[in-house]
Amino acid sequence: MSDGRSGAGFGGESLLFLTDEQLRQGIEAMFFAYQGFTADPDRILADLAYGRAHHRALHFINRSPGTTVNNLLSILGVTKQSLNRVLRALVEDGLVDSRVGTLDKRERNLYLTERGVDLEQRLSDAQRVRMRAAYKQAGPEAVQGFKKVLEAMMDADMRRAYADLRERSQ
Repeated sequence: MSDGRSGAGFGGESLLFLTDEQLRQGIEAMFFAYQGFTADPDRILADLAYGRAHHRALHFINRSPGTTVNNLLSILGVTKQSLNRVLRALVEDGLVDSRVGTLDKRERNLYLTERGVDLEQRLSDAQRVRMRAAYKQAGPEAVQGFKKVLEAMMDADMRRAYADLRERSQ
């Protein structure tokens, strides 16, 4: 087994000694994997004149029905103006229901409508098919390692938001 200094790739080498070239290859793999991961939903979204921001909003509203606009802002890391444009389109098109908050009338709670749930399901199904096939091909140890790498790349605030979302969905 290589000591990881050979520059021969990033699979199987000692992870303590990754070279800059091996890290670049990992970065490139992430870019290409992300392109594949988003390709199927992008085709569905393009037919509706939506983009990835719409998809992310639908995903997180589906995962946390009743979430507030402020919570969605912090999860997505976008500007209020950008999120408002996305939400306005989703509400006008009958995919998201925006309700006045029950505890704080200044807040808006977001829910997917039946049409929104259907679209989110189509988008997520496309990604689940791709992820399931990749996970099956890579095997359980690689899946656990991949999850650890992704979590380690999150900054502390995102890791907390991710943990909160996972906790609420269990």
